[in-house]
Amino acid sequence: MAHIVVLGAGIGGIPMAYEMKDLLGPGDRITVVSNTDYFQFVPSNPWVAVGWRSRADITVPLAEPFARKNIAFKPVGCRRVLPEENALELGDGSRLDYDWLVVATGPELAFDEIEGFGPDRNTISICHVDHALEAAAKWEAFCRDPGPLVIGAVQGASCYGPAYEFAMICDADLRRRKIRHKVPMTFVTSEPYVGHLGLGGVGDTKGLLESALRERHIKWVTNARTDRFDPDAVHVTEFGEDGQEKAQHRIDSRLTMMLPAFRGIAALRGVEGLVNPRGFVLTDKHQRNPTHRNVFGVGVCIAIPPVEKTPVPVGVPKTGYMIETMVTATARNIRALLDGRAPADEPTWNALCLADFGDSGVAFVAMPQIPPRNVNWAAQGRWVHLAKVGFERYFLRKVRKGLSEPGYERYVLKLLGLKRVQDGVPMPVP
Repeated sequence: MAHIVVLGAGIGGIPMAYEMKDLLGPGDRITVVSNTDYFQFVPSNPWVAVGWRSRADITVPLAEPFARKNIAFKPVGCRRVLPEENALELGDGSRLDYDWLVVATGPELAFDEIEGFGPDRNTISICHVDHALEAAAKWEAFCRDPGPLVIGAVQGASCYGPAYEFAMICDADLRRRKIRHKVPMTFVTSEPYVGHLGLGGVGDTKGLLESALRERHIKWVTNARTDRFDPDAVHVTEFGEDGQEKAQHRIDSRLTMMLPAFRGIAALRGVEGLVNPRGFVLTDKHQRNPTHRNVFGVGVCIAIPPVEKTPVPVGVPKTGYMIETMVTATARNIRALLDGRAPADEPTWNALCLADFGDSGVAFVAMPQIPPRNVNWAAQGRWVHLAKVGFERYFLRKVRKGLSEPGYERYVLKLLGLKRVQDGVPMPVP
């Protein structure tokens, strides 16, 4: 009889618990540990931040669906992972022993690494539903008294899609309010060029996203190291391709949203053999930790090296579809180990992303995520916006109902016909 613990209840943790539960024997049990008692669909936070969604629209209380699946649930958080003892020290002071641990915590947001950064300082955030709700209130105040707007991602960030999404969604909302002409917008990013996305670009994301910014009269600064956030300005150093300082910028801003760098949560940082210096979980090709062999990692919390060297540090994103393949491989590998077999499943690490622009959007497929690729495809259109709305509804239903079937593969690849792209067949834009 085995006890599997899943640490985290987000886009990686919940599918991990559901899929693992379906593979366990009658005497096995599973426990999920989280620092909240609800699930939040993080990809919808940009909509929350402009008032297009409420908290209730994108969150699901977890006690009931976990109870239906006979999954134990401890929403008390974790103070420390103790892999040498096969145990967790929980937030309420109790101890939870495990036979197998899957770390799916997501990241800690490193706002403290830049002066004036964070929702309790001089910027807003879309990284958490609570942040997005605070941002929505500030957005309404901003729209009553509009001015310069700065959006982007700081050095070391590894999630760029939501920054582009939020810039375009803000533009769309301002146009609907008939005040877009009162808001100068600047996109500031550590990427070496617009559309790099931490992936070296996918298809023509450079051309598509530059055109999208240009059409919306949004200026941009790339290769940008953000030095300080003031209440009314963002201070940036721009670097050239040779890595030398090129220019200093003081960009006026009445409202600022920039994505932070990530690091591992405090419960993980400094655990020898488990994480890298940044606190991200070290894993092999089977998602298994090389040192602590009964620990696996899935999602944003794992360590992935940058795609390439850039003048300003740029991280690698972990997209939903990529995380989904990590989850499935991990569940099958734990099952194999329980059966006395060696783990054999490997995640594809393919990237599939729907970036919503409020009334349009860009979709891209990178197979595999790290180049060179077998499939390198991007397209745009209103269909992307509609697809993202549909996927939001699908995933929230999956969480509520305890469904364990794949989400991105089922919804995006099949519904949108991208299976043809996966197989190398050109696909017309819907």
